[in-house]
Amino acid sequence: MAPASNFRIYLTHCLAGACLLLAACNPAFNWREVRPDNTALSLLLPCKPDKATRNVPLGGQQTELAMLGCDTGGATFALAVATVPDTSQLAALLAGWRAATLVNMKATGTGQATPLKVPGASVLPPPALVRAEGRRADGSGVQSQAAYFAHGGQIFQAVIYADKISPEVSETFFSSFKLDSGSARP
Repeated sequence: MAPASNFRIYLTHCLAGACLLLAACNPAFNWREVRPDNTALSLLLPCKPDKATRNVPLGGQQTELAMLGCDTGGATFALAVATVPDTSQLAALLAGWRAATLVNMKATGTGQATPLKVPGASVLPPPALVRAEGRRADGSGVQSQAAYFAHGGQIFQAVIYADKISPEVSETFFSSFKLDSGSARP
């Protein structure tokens, strides 16, 4: 092979490698550890979250829902947590929350649920990751991946909404959840 041809191949490989490196270092995703107030949870979010609380009907009772969320790289990341007085209702409350989320996003079907490992989470009900496709309020398509789990008297939903969810982003987000074995942090 001629030296010029070898150089072109080498240059092509270098440029391809540089493009992959730049894609991996996407500045839209600035991952940081977040520890939501009054929970034992820590997780990674790719942007600085906004906080909000609101009262929602949950299991027939008005319940305060604390939320963290941010938008970056064409995706919305959110975490919501509620403290419930009757821990015997955790499974039913999580199932209702999941169903309401799928209805709100006009999901096709009931979503695809798979087990999710969340260190420190209650084993009953078991943590689950639900993947679904649906429609936004404006009618455009949206994908979601939502985790549902419990710890003590708290139930959690962590979700990503995007046109298309990257496997790397999903893995980073959902594998970051950890619950301390101790009590909730103020």
